[in-house]
Amino acid sequence: MRTLKRRTILKGAAAASLVLAAPPVIGQARIKVAGVHASPVENAWNSRMHEAMVNADKEGAIEYTFSEGVSGTDYGRACREYAESGAELIVGEAYAVEQEIREVAADYADTAFLLGSSGGPSGDNFGTFGTWNHEGAYLSGMLAGKMSQSNKFGAVGAIPIPEVNMLINGFRAGVDAVNTNAEHLIGFIGTFFDPPKAREAGLAQIDAGADILFGERIGTADAAKERGIKAIGSLIDYTSRYPDTIFANAMWYFRPLLDAAVADKLAGGPNGRDYTPYCLMKEGGNDILYTPSMVPQEAIAPMEEVRAAIKAGEFEVPINFDEPT
Repeated sequence: MRTLKRRTILKGAAAASLVLAAPPVIGQARIKVAGVHASPVENAWNSRMHEAMVNADKEGAIEYTFSEGVSGTDYGRACREYAESGAELIVGEAYAVEQEIREVAADYADTAFLLGSSGGPSGDNFGTFGTWNHEGAYLSGMLAGKMSQSNKFGAVGAIPIPEVNMLINGFRAGVDAVNTNAEHLIGFIGTFFDPPKAREAGLAQIDAGADILFGERIGTADAAKERGIKAIGSLIDYTSRYPDTIFANAMWYFRPLLDAAVADKLAGGPNGRDYTPYCLMKEGGNDILYTPSMVPQEAIAPMEEVRAAIKAGEFEVPINFDEPT
């Protein structure tokens, strides 16, 4: 019998209570997993984690429940309530609440935590990860570099944290690998979820001459669609939403990270390690999805050659955490 699938939005005082490991095997004991999402689960980044956990629940690998829209002031309390209620693995993001969530984890040594974080793991139960789809972004940049008429490329990001910087830098490196005349316009909107603000940032870049946009944030493609230019999506597949605008997506897949953390928990731990390597393309953690008919045919073969080399471990996309300017 399947477990709870609950949408609980926590707001202020009205908060509701509540070495590469092998993936868990269907039929093993199911552990209780709680997702604590600061943004709505429709947000691109959260949706990837949410989808992976929903599917793992459907397959019988975990028992999943979640809360979304959890404010920073409520985040620690939500995690404590899930730990008190028997959650064995708590998944979420620590970016805005690093110190508090690490204190919570220290108080619940029997509960594993798997959190997006700019810091490192701690103890036996606080595991961390970064969102590394920079390889898919690099490959998208290789396609984009052959498509621009103005040689100006825009990129709209959330906040210049290392993972966001790396993604945009990966895209830029891919463009520059095939286009030596490229110019880059970079903008940050100062939040993880504000589609109208991302749209405005994209429009500003188009007004400055960009004719291709890399959308690290939802809303960027709206600007591209409005002005009739092409764009690249990140984390999820935007193709069906913007069929005439999005030609490629730098995909991120959370399931390899989840499977590894669950396997560690089932084995008795420890879970206090960096799970970021499971984001790599060779582990199935990221990739490119693109529409061949929308890109120059001569751009596809070189990109696919690099793609195969990445998957074979023969080519490494540069990792650059510096803020792009």
